[in-house]
Amino acid sequence: MLPFALSGAILLAKTGDYFLRKAVLVLPLVNMGELLNEARKGDWAVGSFSVANMEMVMGVLMAAEEKESPVILQIAEVRLKNSPLELIGPLMVSAAENADIPVAVHFDHGITPEVIEQALDFGFSSVMIDGSQLPIDRNIAVTKEIVETAREYGAEVEGEIGSVGGSEDNTEDIAVRCTSPEQALEFVAKTGVDALAVAIGNAHGNYIKKPQLRFDILESISSLVDVPLVLHGGTGLTDEDYKRCIELGIKKINIATATFNAVESRVRQEYQADRINGYYDLQTAEVNGACENALRHIELFGSAGKAFL
Repeated sequence: MLPFALSGAILLAKTGDYFLRKAVLVLPLVNMGELLNEARKGDWAVGSFSVANMEMVMGVLMAAEEKESPVILQIAEVRLKNSPLELIGPLMVSAAENADIPVAVHFDHGITPEVIEQALDFGFSSVMIDGSQLPIDRNIAVTKEIVETAREYGAEVEGEIGSVGGSEDNTEDIAVRCTSPEQALEFVAKTGVDALAVAIGNAHGNYIKKPQLRFDILESISSLVDVPLVLHGGTGLTDEDYKRCIELGIKKINIATATFNAVESRVRQEYQADRINGYYDLQTAEVNGACENALRHIELFGSAGKAFL
């Protein structure tokens, strides 16, 4: 896969102002690492937005294009019962390929190797293998296997060590187990992952009480490992929490619950205001809800204007 910014000749037939800025060519569908490594050069992070349908994809990309921000579209394996991979996967990849800003397409919280490989077959540019509930040696072995598979596709891999609380679909109450910096170093060295999700007191879903993030652990991990770090369970964190995490090495921030909440809230508001008079008004409300949520987080994460570095 070519890097998302290349100096020199135009390599694509598609041209236009979005694709040529300061003599730099921008390719829309990119690898996750290309975005995160750019973010490591500055004090910003890339938003990775969970999507469940076409309207959410449209809303996220509308926001990213408006803010000229790189962005990641993602879907977790547990969500496939509502959004089948064979339907949502090609849609996400096609949307990225036709975007006016660099977009990575990520398979989040992969559990089943066969399903992860199916995502790679559909063209996802990165995948996550979540072996965080396994013993460390088994997590390393499983993750290494997925890394080897992904390399055959030219794709990248996110791994996880420690336990982010809650669960991606809110069906489990997994206890928080903070990542050990020493184990994180071993994990990265032995697996070859391109990004590492860490547990520092964060949890999936809506927080029942204010989380107490362990910035000391994050700082220690960041000083030891040489890959971009990923924050899951961001809904409910303060702006100051986000900014501190970014300063200490978080370069990919997953936004799932906040996206779903924003879409549902916008639809409710439009119904209550009697502004939905048919299906397409409903569709517009969903797109706008996803867009507004993405706009806010893009500004917060500092990625606005970073699409054409």
